[in-house]
Amino acid sequence: MWQKALHRMLAGFIRHGRLSITYPDGTTHQYAGDAPGGGEEIGAPNEVAVTLHDPALPRRLMMSPEIALGEGYMDGTLTIEGDDLEGLLRVCIGNLGAQGGVLQSHRPLVFLRYLFRRARQFNPANRSRANVAHHYDLSGALYDLFLDTDRQYSCAYFRRPDMTLEEAQEAKKAHIAGKLLLEPGMRVLDIGCGWGGMGLTLAKQYGAQVTGVTLSEEQHKIATQRARDAGLEGRAEFKLMDYRDVTGEFDRIVSVGMFEHVGTPHYLEYFDKIRTLLAPDGVALVHTIGRARPPGTTSPWIVKYIFPGGYVPALSEMSRAVEDAALIATDVEIWRLHYAETLRHWHARFMDNLDKVRALYDERFCRMWRFYLLASELSFRLNRQVVFQMQLARAQEAVPLTREYLYRGN
Repeated sequence: MWQKALHRMLAGFIRHGRLSITYPDGTTHQYAGDAPGGGEEIGAPNEVAVTLHDPALPRRLMMSPEIALGEGYMDGTLTIEGDDLEGLLRVCIGNLGAQGGVLQSHRPLVFLRYLFRRARQFNPANRSRANVAHHYDLSGALYDLFLDTDRQYSCAYFRRPDMTLEEAQEAKKAHIAGKLLLEPGMRVLDIGCGWGGMGLTLAKQYGAQVTGVTLSEEQHKIATQRARDAGLEGRAEFKLMDYRDVTGEFDRIVSVGMFEHVGTPHYLEYFDKIRTLLAPDGVALVHTIGRARPPGTTSPWIVKYIFPGGYVPALSEMSRAVEDAALIATDVEIWRLHYAETLRHWHARFMDNLDKVRALYDERFCRMWRFYLLASELSFRLNRQVVFQMQLARAQEAVPLTREYLYRGN
């Protein structure tokens, strides 16, 4: 029954590219899209061949396709000819994106997830700490194997397509610093400071007095040691604390790659806190992954294995909270494929160091992270995922009236 149901679903789902499935009973079916342009629109290969080894997998793919696909690949109950995971994900994500981001047959389930998303994204301080630890307190050696030398775990800025990852991450930090209109001695708060790269750059290159906060014990330890090693202890301080507990006044506030962990029930709380902490003539910059679609839900596989409590916001959700917090959006910039290129670099480095990752964890972890990196890249390329940079202020005159200040000397 479940095999027939999955066959019918795939027959209607695959409109671009070609997919061959060998089912647990040994039968093989071909699914070929007949939409104009064939598979070229999603960069799909001529054919991806998949074998399902577990008799329970058709049922699981029907009930929760994202979790079943990811777990099947991780556990080896789903294998791909030539281990062409990118090819399979191109077909799946490309067809999903072309159909509005939701399987027609699963719209009722997605609607139910949407109804309960506020409860699932309720992230008080103790839950936020646990969510952060799940991902960011993994072995520090893991991140050294695929990030740039500054450990920037967010979208790089490829001003030129031939940039190295290190160059593009430096360009990202410089672009953000430009939007912050920094002057020496300014008090800067870095919400979600990571391993300290942004804060240390703002302190060393721009003369800022930086306070960074994180909930990750591993990140806090490394950021503090980096400040000590760089002789910046008096100009860059990193604290293990929730942003909601920060007090004082800051001339500038920056938050890169942290808003995705805030949770929709806390959006107004987050922007209210920024307004409370920001000086009357201050400037804030929030950099976050976003969706170029209406509000939705997070992939259940991502929630279970990668980012519990995480959510990629729609611009409408962010804007409403900004308005309610009485902040002014002085600039909104949309980065489209920069994160896809960043993830492409990360995946290449991850694969180059696969034996070292396997030594740290195991084969299942390697397959999980490969699935995560490739699925994320292709979500930017094929399913309308982007990056928002929102510059905020309390006063309209806090920043120049044109963007010319960003490009002087360039």
